[in-house]
Amino acid sequence: MSTPKSPDQANDAQAITPSTSMLWQLFYEFLVIGAVSFGGGIVAYERILLIEKRKWLTADEFMATLALSQTMPGLNSVNLAVLAGNQVLGTLGAIAAALGLIIPGAVFVLIAGVAYSAGQDHPLVNMLLAGVAAGATGLIAAITFKIGSNHFRHIKSLAIILSTFILMSVFKLSLIWVLVLMGPISLFIYRPQAGHEQSKQEGV
Repeated sequence: MSTPKSPDQANDAQAITPSTSMLWQLFYEFLVIGAVSFGGGIVAYERILLIEKRKWLTADEFMATLALSQTMPGLNSVNLAVLAGNQVLGTLGAIAAALGLIIPGAVFVLIAGVAYSAGQDHPLVNMLLAGVAAGATGLIAAITFKIGSNHFRHIKSLAIILSTFILMSVFKLSLIWVLVLMGPISLFIYRPQAGHEQSKQEGV
């Protein structure tokens, strides 16, 4: 005969269940993103999930996480999944989000690689790839505008955006050098103002 659970054990069980359920939910949501984000633009899907659909992150938290993910080695989308998963559910959340995002793409690439090697000379294959690339470009452009719409209205932010674009697209500098050059400039431009901080303290 089983012994009845103590109130503490019952509370522990109730506390574990939602966490486990949310862990699977986190894995499933990123699994869907990894399965449907053909042609790139994964960051767009991640933003919709984290901010609009599940509201796990605020817009500012997403921007900070995205900026951090872009300074790390590896794919931005995977880095973003790891960082966002860690913010939502800690280390296990980071693992679940990363696995969910990677598994569909890995399986699809294996299958597509075999199929492409068999029919790479077919005109339809090249047309299909060109269409996917065009769609991905449009999706990335749309999410870039959506993420940076607030910054496009400010002269300081617009100057930083244009300078970064010119350094990377015209002068072909690597990301590391762009960060070295633009990082200190951005920090200086957006440094806390003494008058603003004083008025903020007086208001409190």
